Amino acid sequence: MFDFTPNPDQPKSELYEDILSAARALTEGEPDKIANMANIAALLYQLMPDLNWAGFYRMVKDELVLGPFCGKPACIRIPVGRGVCGAAAETGESQLVPDVHAFPGHIACDAQSRSELVVPVIEKDRVVAVIDLDSPSPGRFDAEDKNGIEALASMLIGRI
Repeated sequence: MFDFTPNPDQPKSELYEDILSAARALTEGEPDKIANMANIAALLYQLMPDLNWAGFYRMVKDELVLGPFCGKPACIRIPVGRGVCGAAAETGESQLVPDVHAFPGHIACDAQSRSELVVPVIEKDRVVAVIDLDSPSPGRFDAEDKNGIEALASMLIGRI
């Protein structure tokens, strides 16, 4: 059993080091991609403050399909290019959105979400999934969060 305890006073740089270390421990040697995504979603939801949703959308054929997550029920399918997740899948670039209501084409799965960070997981030049984090606070995510989750996405290549 794993026990990861959040530290609310921890600097973000240390938080992301802890997240990477824990994610490695949780996924090392586990071949089941869905199990790995489920554990990472739970880890992010537990360790990152001020989230109301943390999870994955998987690329299935030509659309994003809901994967493991923590939070309220979510949209099941998202077309590539639509909303924040679809933009990340289409461009292969992280999307840091301080105000989701100002994002063109935003898909409101949870009306309480105010800011969002979506990071693509890219394997062999192809988006295989996106990591999606939502917060009820405007401007919750910054460049340090983006860099930390991008490092996590890189580590997860081949594991999800």
